[in-house]
Amino acid sequence: MTTPPPSVILWYRHDLRISDHTALLAAAADGLPVVPVYINSTWKRSHAWTGAKRQEFLCSCLSSLASNLETIGGRLIMREGDPVGELRKLVAETRAVAIHWNEVPDPHGREIERRVRAMAAELGVACHGHADACLHAPDEVLTQDGKPYRVYTPYSRNWLAIEKRAPLGRPKDLRTPAGIASLPVPDVSHWGLAPSGAALPEAGEKAARQRLKRALAEKIRSYGPTRDFPAIDGTSRLSQDLRFGLISIRTVYAETMKLVDHTNAPGRDSIIKFVKELAWREFYFAILHHYPNVLDEEFNPDWRGIPWDEPGNTFERWQQGRTGFPIVDAGMRELVATGHMHNRVRMITAMFLTKDLHVDWKLGESFFLQHLVDGEVASNNGGWQWSAGTGADAAPYFRIQNPWSQTARYDPDGIYIKRWVPELKDVHPSKLLEPPQDGRPIAPGYEPPCLDHAVERDRTLAIFQRHKEARTA
Repeated sequence: MTTPPPSVILWYRHDLRISDHTALLAAAADGLPVVPVYINSTWKRSHAWTGAKRQEFLCSCLSSLASNLETIGGRLIMREGDPVGELRKLVAETRAVAIHWNEVPDPHGREIERRVRAMAAELGVACHGHADACLHAPDEVLTQDGKPYRVYTPYSRNWLAIEKRAPLGRPKDLRTPAGIASLPVPDVSHWGLAPSGAALPEAGEKAARQRLKRALAEKIRSYGPTRDFPAIDGTSRLSQDLRFGLISIRTVYAETMKLVDHTNAPGRDSIIKFVKELAWREFYFAILHHYPNVLDEEFNPDWRGIPWDEPGNTFERWQQGRTGFPIVDAGMRELVATGHMHNRVRMITAMFLTKDLHVDWKLGESFFLQHLVDGEVASNNGGWQWSAGTGADAAPYFRIQNPWSQTARYDPDGIYIKRWVPELKDVHPSKLLEPPQDGRPIAPGYEPPCLDHAVERDRTLAIFQRHKEARTA
C-alpha cells in the first residue's frame, strides 16, 4: 500500500465557501495537499436549536461547497460524530501535520476547539484557529480598561474607528488526495426530519454573492427609510449567508463602503446605518464570547428570577399565528412557512410573547432557532433578551411595544398582514390598527384577540417593578 504524502486538514464549520476564507488560505499556504472536511456533529442541547428548514439549507450549501471545491482541486470529505474523535481519525488517515479552522463564538464550539487543541498537542500536530466570522474578534474591541463592552453605542464607536481587514482571494489548487473515505452529503431525513416544503433562498456561495450584488444596487442606499417596513423588500436578506459563511463579512463591508463616495448625503446615511447593523451582529458575538451564561440566564442580573408564566394555550396560539393580533400572527406565519421573519416583526412578536403573554424569552428563543434559516445563536439570543428587557442594550422594561400602534406605523395599509393572514384580505386596513371594540373577530374565520394589550402591559410593569423592589429591599 502506498503511504499518502503529509497533508493539512481544513475543518469547515460555519464558513461554507472557498473565497476570502482565512483558514482555507492559511491551510493552502502550508504548501501541502489540503483535506477539507465537514463533520456532522451528533451533539444535542437540552432544547432544540435547529429544524428542517435550516438543515435543508445547510445540505444545499454543503452540496454547493463540494462542487466549488472541485474547481480548485479539492474534495469535500464528510464525516459524522464527535469532531475531536473524527479529526483524530482523519489525522491518522491523511498523515496530517496541521489542522486549520475558523473560530466560532458560541461556548460549545469554543469548548470543542479547546479539545481539538489538546488532541493535536497529544499527537504533535500543529493547530491554528483563525478569526474569520467577524471584522473584529471579540477581544479586539474593548474599553480603555481592557474590559468587554456591555452597551452597544460605545462599542460601535470603537468598532467603526478600527481599520478593517480587506477581503482575500481564493487558493488555486488544494491537491486533495484521492481515496479518503467520505460519507455522502446528507439530506434533511438524515436528522429524522420531514421536508419542510418551504421556499428557501438559493443556497451556495454564488447565490450569496448575487444577493449582495442586488442589495448594493437596489437596497443599501435606501436602507434607512425602508428597512423597518415589512411589506417592503428593503433589507439586505444576507443574514443566512453570513450565518453559514457563504460570503465573508469582509466582502460585505468592503463592497458596501465602495458605495459611499458615489452616493449623496441621504444615501450615505443609509449606508452607514447598514454598516452599524453589521456592528450589532459583532456586538452580540462579543457578548456571547465574554458572557456565555446569557444562553441560560438573563444578561442583566437585576432581572434574573422574574416570575414568567407557564406556557399554555396562548403560547401555542402564538406559535401558530392565531393570537388575534394581525401583525403578530403575520410574523409567526411567515416564520413557520418560510424560515424568515422581517426584523421589525421579530421585535414585535418577541415582545408580545414576553410582555403580553409573560412567557419566558428562552422558549421564544428556542422556537425561533427551530424555524429560522438564518438562526444564529448570538444574534438570536441578543434580540430576544433585548425584547424581554433583560439583555445588553435592552429595551427598558417599561418600554413595551403596542402591536396595534406598531401596525399603524409600519404596515398601515395592511399589505404585509394580508400577505400572511388571508382571513383578513378583504378587511379595510383601518380595522387592523386597533382592537375590535365589541370584542368580536376582525373578520369571519379569524381569532378574536387573545388578550387586552393595555391590561397585560400594566401587569408587566407591575411584575418588573415588584421584582426590582424585592431585589433592592
